[in-house]
Amino acid sequence: MTGALPPVFGVTGWKNSGKTTMVERLVRELTARGHKVSTVKHAHHGCDVDHPGTDSLRHREAGASEVALVSGRRWALMHELREESEPPLDEILARLSPCDLVLIEGYKREGHPKLEVRRREAVRGEPLAPRDPQIRAIASDGTEDSGGLPLFDLDDIPAIADFILHHCGLADPGDLRHDRR
Repeated sequence: MTGALPPVFGVTGWKNSGKTTMVERLVRELTARGHKVSTVKHAHHGCDVDHPGTDSLRHREAGASEVALVSGRRWALMHELREESEPPLDEILARLSPCDLVLIEGYKREGHPKLEVRRREAVRGEPLAPRDPQIRAIASDGTEDSGGLPLFDLDDIPAIADFILHHCGLADPGDLRHDRR
């Protein structure tokens, strides 16, 4: 990768619409096809990966601005904002390691292309697409007016993955192998 950000595609919807499940299922589908996928999850509430009594939490509470927690299986970098504003999405994307695609959960008001997830159990029922020109398709558990946008069943993960890959200009690594004769 030459410093350019990878393509991004978001999953948006109201609370309890199934955003996390959709992202999880898409990651499984896309990685099974050979793509390296990263995700960014926006949380409106405070989030913490530390627990009381851990050494890393003690470092943060002592005033460290960043704490890297590293093991033989994974690592995490925690950055304390303290009096700083939440960083913009582009700044977060720039910190990610190279990958083929970044799926973004949340960030309803950002300008990246998105899939709107609709479920009957969602907290709110009004569609987001009419007010967000970045919504490129809808995944739903019912039949409703899609406003001319592609409409997918929530469980048709292969078709949704195909749509996202096509929209982002990505081919399946498996497709490339089949084209070589």
